[in-house]
Amino acid sequence: MKLLENLKWRYATKKFDSSKNISDADLERLKEAIQLSVSSYGLQLYKVLVIKDRKLREQLKEASWNQAQITDASHLFIFCNYTERSEKHIDEYIQATAKIQGSPLDKLSAYGDFIKGSLSQKTDSEWISWSEKQTYLALSNLLMACAELKIDACPMEGFESDKYNEILGLKKKGLNAAVIAPVGFRSEEDHTQFRKKVRKPKEVLFELV
Repeated sequence: MKLLENLKWRYATKKFDSSKNISDADLERLKEAIQLSVSSYGLQLYKVLVIKDRKLREQLKEASWNQAQITDASHLFIFCNYTERSEKHIDEYIQATAKIQGSPLDKLSAYGDFIKGSLSQKTDSEWISWSEKQTYLALSNLLMACAELKIDACPMEGFESDKYNEILGLKKKGLNAAVIAPVGFRSEEDHTQFRKKVRKPKEVLFELV
């Protein structure tokens, strides 16, 4: 199974080779992998910023505990969840479904109403928690796609979200930086790549019921 070999190859890269950049073709493949991610109801209630500009990343580095991955990687992916509820997203999804699948809008309206009713039952804190979790589903696709293309990545929660939101002007867009991932190519000097993976044994991790 090629996927397993890819997952054994990947690791959370601590030091990137700043002289190496991802090709435009591979960048498009990574974006498509994220686009195809699973999400609750298929809504994809998030936006992904892909930051290449190094001057901007220097600012973001200061809000990331000065971790070098932010600036040394080829690109920085920032997964942002929507912070405000809006039925507009659901309406747009239903309209897209009708157009792509060729279904009449009136036959899909009941499903749209069901989604709206279900999400309206969440408290504000539940909404934020739920919307942030959606970004991690997309992040997973990015990590697996990177591994297949032999591109390195480092999923990170070690950053100040409020400062990211301020630097990138996310709050006024109703967005919040939830999780990030510098992406590029490992440096030969990154000794963590030679460490053996530490994972729970299958007999501990799994229970067949």
